[in-house]
Amino acid sequence: MLATLAGLSILIIGDSHMSNAGYLIDSLHLPLVQAGAKVHSIGVCGSVPGDWTTVKQSHCGGADRVNDGPIKYIGSAAATQPVKDVIAKEKIDLIVVVQGDTIGGYKAPTYPRAWAYQQVSALTKDIAASGAACVWVGPAWGTEGGKFGKTYEGVKTVATFLASNVAPCSYIDSTTMSKPGQWRTVDGQHFTDSGYKQWGAALVKAIAESPAVAKKK
Repeated sequence: MLATLAGLSILIIGDSHMSNAGYLIDSLHLPLVQAGAKVHSIGVCGSVPGDWTTVKQSHCGGADRVNDGPIKYIGSAAATQPVKDVIAKEKIDLIVVVQGDTIGGYKAPTYPRAWAYQQVSALTKDIAASGAACVWVGPAWGTEGGKFGKTYEGVKTVATFLASNVAPCSYIDSTTMSKPGQWRTVDGQHFTDSGYKQWGAALVKAIAESPAVAKKK
């Protein structure tokens, strides 16, 4: 099954879920490398999709990892990069976008659909122009409450929105990978090591089976 990933050059961009050891920069990145892909991961804490069309400074750091090398933590200098430039420079076959919670609007009285659409469409436009295949990873359940105000209803709302608006990317629905509250969190949104391991393993399988990867083979 994972043989479909061998030989691909993969770029993963994301928010804080990609920014710390034990998070997806470990549990998603490394299995893709072990499957034979070349993988570059860039995590920028607090980033939203539109930030990846330009250079946008982070207020909470980030991380970078290439293939089986170590995680390089970036503090106050952390910033997004224009994804079209990275794709062209590194000859990327497949881009994996991990962006869901930061456009979840969990504390908003109503979901900020117009703003979210603006964010998503800005990024998908640049990805489409690059010619790279794409998969978009939506939010996982987490647990309700915590400082980010995450709720199961909010997760359902943003997951439904993303499923209909990330084309030409293939959508990966992380809510199908666990039951609400099944993976423990430290703050409602970020998982314990166990949760990230399970999420990462499920994502690798979903990416390998995605239509985006099939088109590249």
